[in-house]
Amino acid sequence: MPLREMSSSIANTGASKDTNTGGPIIEFRDVSYAAGNDGERLILDGISLAIHRGETVVLLGKSGAGKTSLLKLINRLQVPTRGEVLVAGRATAAWDVIRLRRGIGYVIQDVGLFPHFDVARNVTLVPSLENWPKDREESRYNEVMQLVGLDPREYAGRLPHQLSGGQRQRVGVARALAADPPILLMDEPFGALDPVTRADLQREFRELARRLAKTIVLVTHDLREALLLGSRIVLIDEGRVVADASVEEFPRLPRPLVQKYVASVQLTVPHA
Repeated sequence: MPLREMSSSIANTGASKDTNTGGPIIEFRDVSYAAGNDGERLILDGISLAIHRGETVVLLGKSGAGKTSLLKLINRLQVPTRGEVLVAGRATAAWDVIRLRRGIGYVIQDVGLFPHFDVARNVTLVPSLENWPKDREESRYNEVMQLVGLDPREYAGRLPHQLSGGQRQRVGVARALAADPPILLMDEPFGALDPVTRADLQREFRELARRLAKTIVLVTHDLREALLLGSRIVLIDEGRVVADASVEEFPRLPRPLVQKYVASVQLTVPHA
């Protein structure tokens, strides 16, 4: 299946959350995941979760809670020990893994740019692998660089080590968007940045996410970031979902762990 057809298939699934005509675009069905040679270390335990098209779902939790493992199950960087993960109504095990990953944008904390590729080549990597015509590839490069606030011509020939941390992160987002995937996975994307740069990029990304209307799954341990960027927060603790609510509802949940997070950022939450 060509990438554009695979992306169309994903994008059209779950097209109407409210009328339940298509079902979720991403679904976890009683998913567990164990690590280690003998699978002795249980990371995720019985996760059932549905994510609909256009949502920005934040996976919130402390280090080691299982957030990143849950994220990696979506693009099959990890495989469930039990249960199944579905993308566009099809189990990830049934997708061609290359097609699946090229149809899902992926942004990580350390960016993962190829050090010997210049910015233009890094950004257009997936389109070039998909044999896009050169004019279309160049047009898309210009478009996504402008989306993330970088001048396409100024940065095209620069290598990653010639960029600041914030610039590298912007290029990483541009690369994830280059093939126009309907799903974007983000693992602590702003965690390594200084506070000022991080705040700037968070605000810019929030506006970008609203404009693009993609399905985004974002991992963080920071409730402030979750409330700023998400439409929905899923709290993970010891490999299980302990809370799942909209950003408006989440701070009011009476569960002890939720209230610990609320207290940690000194939020003033009105009584319901």
